[in-house]
Amino acid sequence: MQPTREQVRTAPKVLLHDHLDGGLRPATVLELAAEVGHPLPEGNDASAEALGEWFAEAADSGSLVRYLETFDHTVAVMQTGPAIARVARECVEDLASDGVVYAEVRYAPEQHVQQGLTLDEVVAAVQEGFEAGVAAAEAAGHRIVVRQLLTAMRHQARSMEIAELAVAWRDRGVAGFDIAGAEAGYPPTRHLDAFEYLQRENSHFTIHAGEAFGLPSIWQAIQWCGADRLGHGVRIVDDITVADDGSVELGRLAAYVRDQRIPLEMCPASNVQTGAAESIAEHPIGLLTRLRFRVTVNTDNRLMSRTSMTDEMHALVEAFDYDLTDLRWFTINAMKSAFLPFDERLALIDEVIKPGYAALSAG
Repeated sequence: MQPTREQVRTAPKVLLHDHLDGGLRPATVLELAAEVGHPLPEGNDASAEALGEWFAEAADSGSLVRYLETFDHTVAVMQTGPAIARVARECVEDLASDGVVYAEVRYAPEQHVQQGLTLDEVVAAVQEGFEAGVAAAEAAGHRIVVRQLLTAMRHQARSMEIAELAVAWRDRGVAGFDIAGAEAGYPPTRHLDAFEYLQRENSHFTIHAGEAFGLPSIWQAIQWCGADRLGHGVRIVDDITVADDGSVELGRLAAYVRDQRIPLEMCPASNVQTGAAESIAEHPIGLLTRLRFRVTVNTDNRLMSRTSMTDEMHALVEAFDYDLTDLRWFTINAMKSAFLPFDERLALIDEVIKPGYAALSAG
């Protein structure tokens, strides 16, 4: 039986792919922009609703240039310690109210140093905000664990610096490393020294791969760079052939990804916006779930995609007729794939996720 939207909202959820600068509250963008004098596209006297509408429409325009412009406005208001800490705190509060029990939230520290913050100060401000958000959530009776992922931009040359920062902070709230940005023309192998350093340090990393670009990007991320997880990875379907009779044949790369249980950080709403999928119903997540790849469900950019984990999961329920057992499977997949020590992952699965779904099923 299909769960209701409210059941999906109250179900414990795990989020591995969420961008801090893609999840601001429109009202917060307005307030912070006023403080620093940053001009907004809808005017600085616009309502939060109108600004939220602009972000969603600009991201939905089909123009990558306009999509990326949306981040110019969020990053511009995240250049001071207090502003970054506020955004981070509100992020945790929003995730907790959406039923998220574990989240890894990523951002690029190098994009928040325009007003003189050091990279270290940026990470400290995010951590301060996360800790305040977790405390507020716990005071409201919601258990949530949040960790940072530090992102390097693939078109820049600071990946080694960011990798070292991730290692320096790994016992203080940072769970791992990521690279993001335009895939075409900027292969992950450009940052091989950073990935090799992280491997030597026994550190975790994910790589944005197989979103806008195809199989070569995924192959490089895994076989050259050693990624623990694939950010998106939706184009792995290019290596899967479905015959007219419904039989399925996996190519070598797709078979490797499935056999090795390499997690796919799938972001359905975002993929539809950027053209990686025609619609939720036609999103490869349906096929990949049926073939039992290590599929996880994520939000990517909650502001730009006007989405939440509840929205993402409920859309899958409606498109594929998933039930609570399927949602539990996605959630446990994600928790198994988290960059958190094994005993802590197991505790969240056994103490929070399984009891939460059992209670919903019984109810």
